[in-house]
Order: sequence, then C-alpha cells, then structure tokens
Amino acid sequence: MRVLVTGGAGFLGSHVCEALVAEGHRVTIQDDFNDFYSPHLKEENLQKLSVQKAVRVIRGDIRDRAAVSRAFEESRPEVVVHMAARAGVRPSADEPRLYHDVNTLGTLEILEHARRANVQRFVFSSSSSVYGRQTQDAGAPLSEDDAVETPVSPYGATKRAGEHHVRVFHKLHGIPSVCLRFFTAYGPRQRPDMAIHKFARLIAAGEEIPIYGSGATPKDYTFVSDIVSGIVAAIERPIDFEIVNLGSGRAIPLLSIPEKLAKFLGKPLRVRHLPLQPGDVMESLADLAKARQVLGYAPRVGFDEGLERFVDWFQHT
Repeated sequence: MRVLVTGGAGFLGSHVCEALVAEGHRVTIQDDFNDFYSPHLKEENLQKLSVQKAVRVIRGDIRDRAAVSRAFEESRPEVVVHMAARAGVRPSADEPRLYHDVNTLGTLEILEHARRANVQRFVFSSSSSVYGRQTQDAGAPLSEDDAVETPVSPYGATKRAGEHHVRVFHKLHGIPSVCLRFFTAYGPRQRPDMAIHKFARLIAAGEEIPIYGSGATPKDYTFVSDIVSGIVAAIERPIDFEIVNLGSGRAIPLLSIPEKLAKFLGKPLRVRHLPLQPGDVMESLADLAKARQVLGYAPRVGFDEGLERFVDWFQHT
C-alpha cells in the first residue's frame, strides 16, 4: 500500500516508517523538521534508517495547505498515518495557541486532504493525555470507555479535539479510521525532552535528576516496537472506526526509572524532588482488552529489557 506518514522523521514516526517499508509498503514522509528539539536529530533519524532510500521525504508544515497538497499529490496515499503534532504536556501550557494551531487545525488540514484523496484508512496518533486526572481507584487501568472530557493540559485537549474531528470525518465521509491513544513510549531515538532520555543524559553527566512529586506514582511505559506493532495492525486490519489504547499494561513507579538507568550506566544517582507541574498526571495504566480484541495487540518487551535496549542505543550515539 501507499502510506503517507506525517511527522515521520520523529521518534515514533521514524520507527513506523522503518516497519512499514520492511513489510513492503511504499512510504512518504511529510515533516517540517521544526525546532521543538534539534532538527539535526530528526535528520539523523532518517539517515540512520535502514530504509532511507525507500522513502520519499516532503518537507512542510501540516498547516501549510500547499505543502500538504504536494504531499498528497506526490504520494497518492491509500493510507494516512497522522503523527505530526506539537508534543509535550508542560510546553503546551506555555504555548496553547501554537498547540491548537498545529494539533487541531493541522489535523483538520490533513483530514480534508484525506477526504479528497478518498484514502482507504486514516490512523490518528492520539494520547493517554486525553484521560486527564481520573478519579478512579488507584491502580485501576484506563479504559476507552472512561470519561475523557476533562483533560488537564492544552496538549490533552488538542488530542481529544483531534479524535472528535476524525470521528466526524468518518461519519460524514465514510473514512475508515482508528484513533490510537499512546501511553508513554520509550526506546532508541526517543526525544531528548522525554523523561527516560533526559534522566540518562543527566546521570551520564553526573548531574541531579529532577523528580516532580514523590516519584512513587506509577505510569505505563511502552517500548517503541510494541507501539509500532499496534500502529501497523491498525493499518492492516479491516476496522470501520475505533478508539484504542496502546500501552504496556504495566505501571512503573517513576523513581525506579533513574535507579535502573544509573545501574545500567554504572553511574551514581543524585535526585532532587520538586513540586508537581501544571498538567502533570499522577498515574496512568492502559487497559489493553480492546487492543487485544480489535488489533490482536500483545506487547512483548518487558520494561527492564526495553530500558537496557535504550541504554545500549544511548551509549552508542
């Protein structure tokens, strides 16, 4: 199939493109290489891909109608995997208008082009941030049936808005669509602002690790290859419309992560506790029952194994 992947030069996007090409799909990437983090790292993601010669790269912002039109005209996609977005809960509190413009209006631009192109499937990269701070019992997994109308960050709000728009385009125009709520992904090529990568960098440099809150609260961390397997299944399975969690189904206490990293890196650990930040979610755990049923999803990489794989990549970059 011909697949257009927006945001395909990023952490998750580059892994998705690699997997799709390995399965024989013809892949086009649209990415604006913005400076949320170093564009050079995104260039490296593509340079290091074993499939770099098998993908077409179109540079352009998803809000730029001309750039999006070019991407659709050149790729003639049968499937769109829409991963381009401004990411991060905390930065969204400082720049809510930017997050709205990119994540909400940009998604509408991609959807409108997908409608005109009569794509056979639309896969939207959503987030567990749509759940906000749930009032359910401690340790209870988050289900797609839970209420999601009270996000606690502009980022979460834009991802929920994106889900609404995808559903509306499905209802009005019959586009088969899947919205995937990713729980925190980690692994090689992870963004430098994300916790595991940031912790590893600070530990390696002998600096203090900032921990917001007690560090005891557990979250669902999912190795990148497991997330990618769910995305590929969402492309290839005959689904009309679904919203589906993708996570590990295991909750890891935050403080245990730098402890494990310090052990794997052979470095001492220094921790500094700070107050929780606006938009922080205390805990998260994915209910995977629907993912198993709809996608045949089965995460395979345990947390310690995944962390060791990340550290191996980190030490060789």
